[in-house]
Amino acid sequence: MSSNDERRRHFAAYKRDVDKNGKSFFPHAMFHDTVMSLIVVSVIIGLAIIWHEGADGTEAGHLGPLYGDKADPATTSFTPRPDWYFYFLFYLLRIFKWPNTVVIATVGIPTILMMLLFALPFLDRRIERRLTRRPVAILTVVLTVIAMGTLTWKGATASEFLASDAPVLAKEFQEQNNLPDAALPGAELFAESGCLNCHTYLNYGSTNLGAPDLTAEGTRNRGIQWQIDHLINPSSKSPGSPMPSFAGLGDENLRNLAIFLEASKGPQS
Repeated sequence: MSSNDERRRHFAAYKRDVDKNGKSFFPHAMFHDTVMSLIVVSVIIGLAIIWHEGADGTEAGHLGPLYGDKADPATTSFTPRPDWYFYFLFYLLRIFKWPNTVVIATVGIPTILMMLLFALPFLDRRIERRLTRRPVAILTVVLTVIAMGTLTWKGATASEFLASDAPVLAKEFQEQNNLPDAALPGAELFAESGCLNCHTYLNYGSTNLGAPDLTAEGTRNRGIQWQIDHLINPSSKSPGSPMPSFAGLGDENLRNLAIFLEASKGPQS
């Protein structure tokens, strides 16, 4: 018996079983899905209400505090990290650098894997489901788990620049780039505000999103006010810039950053 004949035989047996013991999609399956959806939504609403309403009338709910500390837009000590289930992508973006190959990590690889996942039921239509007789599928799953696990572990243990290291790094900037004392507060702020996540300075940092090296930014002689305006609204000075606004740092911090950038003339021989 050919594989097509065997497939037809099994399909005919399946249809007979459905006709004899099965239930129609409407209304049986639709009713079950509707009831389950209502239960899930009700549980979510219930948890939200329980969390929100404290037993003593305060903001602290039965399951814990409603809010933690309020967000501070002027903070310079926060080191952004993704949730654990994005660590694999977090580390993948360290492997593929902007601008030449980052699209492979963000679009290419996920898209290809998703297309293969959708195509698998159409490509493999064998009746066989025993794991021992599906070596390709098992190997693919094992390699995927190993790859995801490794990338997640690497992302979780990746070293990050800490705000506590900023004074030491700022002093190094001052010594290597011959910065005046007036630029030191801005150098420290630059080191602890996350600027090195996208820019480079004296070979520190990274070039994510094509951000330029700022070691010799001062040689462009743009002026303090230009730097401040650029920090407040980057796209007003550099059209199309993906850089976010740093207006939340406050006037004093913005001016210190501008002084630092204008004083950065590059290492002098």
